[in-house]
Amino acid sequence: MHYDFDKPTLRRGTGSYKWDEAPADDILPLWVADMDFQTAPCIIDALRHRVEHGIFGYTLVPDSYYEAVTSWFARRHAWHIQREWIEYTSGVVPALSATIKALTKPGDNVLVQTPVYNCFFSSIRNNGCNIVESRLVRTADSYVMDYDDLERKAADPRTAVMVLCNPHNPAGRVWTPGELLRLNDICMRHGVRVISDEIHCELVMPGHRYVPFASLSQRCLANSVTLCSPSKAFNIAGLQIANIVCSDADVLRSINRAININEVCDVNPFGVVALQAAYNEGEEWLGQLVAYLHANYTMLCSFCAEHMPQWRITRLEGTYLVWVDITADGMTSDELTAELTDKARVMVNSGTMYGREAGEGFIRINIACQRARLGEALRRIAAYYAARR
Repeated sequence: MHYDFDKPTLRRGTGSYKWDEAPADDILPLWVADMDFQTAPCIIDALRHRVEHGIFGYTLVPDSYYEAVTSWFARRHAWHIQREWIEYTSGVVPALSATIKALTKPGDNVLVQTPVYNCFFSSIRNNGCNIVESRLVRTADSYVMDYDDLERKAADPRTAVMVLCNPHNPAGRVWTPGELLRLNDICMRHGVRVISDEIHCELVMPGHRYVPFASLSQRCLANSVTLCSPSKAFNIAGLQIANIVCSDADVLRSINRAININEVCDVNPFGVVALQAAYNEGEEWLGQLVAYLHANYTMLCSFCAEHMPQWRITRLEGTYLVWVDITADGMTSDELTAELTDKARVMVNSGTMYGREAGEGFIRINIACQRARLGEALRRIAAYYAARR
């Protein structure tokens, strides 16, 4: 079946955070990480059937939910999750906060690799912990890990956990098995447990392969907690469903207690239904989505090479979020972001959201929209630059 990702859907005026947060109706939003595509028809059909029942009380998560999760990861990623390793909750950010609460005490250090997803910072601070940044190293058009720096910071006895982003937002890296194994060796040497946020795991560009951190070895499995959700890949973040996967029963019990302390233990019926539809029937739709996103990325690269050659586009291996080096403009990230909103009428994210120092000189562009809309946004940006000359 062919799915039409070029079909536009009106989002402004629907309570969309992405669209209705814009300061004016003529601004195109290429910022917050949700997509402008309708979700897979199998999910819409499953939700419609559930709505027709007409009663939306407290939800019992059925066996079929766990079967959908375990089957999906076994089939697509050769990771054989056992049902008793899974703890559901309302989202990956609540999952992260609860897991940090379970594995740390106030005053502990939590290690992150910057630039990185901004909610990592708030989840760490909200649990009374200290953020310790290990800067990723910029290469020609990508990033690599700084293992020497990781070793030094993991060796600090106050460092309790590391939060990994796999695939990485916003750097666009899909970490290789070798990189992840080396990271785990460092963490295990110093008693640091890894929390791996793998929410973007299905959004991997051609030529790259996502590998679940916990699937790499028994040591990685024993030393990690994985956070995952279909929300990014299937554009269902508003349905509030995610899973925590951990093979250590004692750790999982501690996480369960933290989930209850944080009061994020209940999920809504639509999230449960949507996950099952996505994982049981959504694979073909997802494959076509990723191909469309890759074509959008290719178009953006070609357009920028011709019209904004001063921009250095980071190689996109995973996610639909393009990380752009704008240092040649001679403006700060915040200044350019404000200029693009005000004068080009396009909203993007300032890189400073993802670490003040690590993100300075960068912007993040969400390309998960209709190709015509992306083209229009890029033309507006090019016109802004032309007017500056």
